[in-house]
Amino acid sequence: MLSSKERATLRAMANKMPAIFRLGKDGITQDFLAAIRDALEARELIKIDILNNCEIDVRDAAEEIARRTNAQVVQTIGKRFVLYRKSYTKKEGIL
Repeated sequence: MLSSKERATLRAMANKMPAIFRLGKDGITQDFLAAIRDALEARELIKIDILNNCEIDVRDAAEEIARRTNAQVVQTIGKRFVLYRKSYTKKEGIL
């Protein structure tokens, strides 16, 4: 569980990041989740866009992806959300 200070730090870091994934009409697939797991391992902090043709609500998608990738939702804003998961292989993380 992230503290409010950690969450604020991660939100500030994510503010300048581009979204590296876009969730569309295909929804949350196993390939999509595998790519997110790989990105979380490499970056620890990622931003995801929800396209207009996606049938899933932003908060629901964020919670579902976080649950299935063992990550934490840092923030949802508009059609975007930010996920964080500490890397299993890196000795020094972003927090």
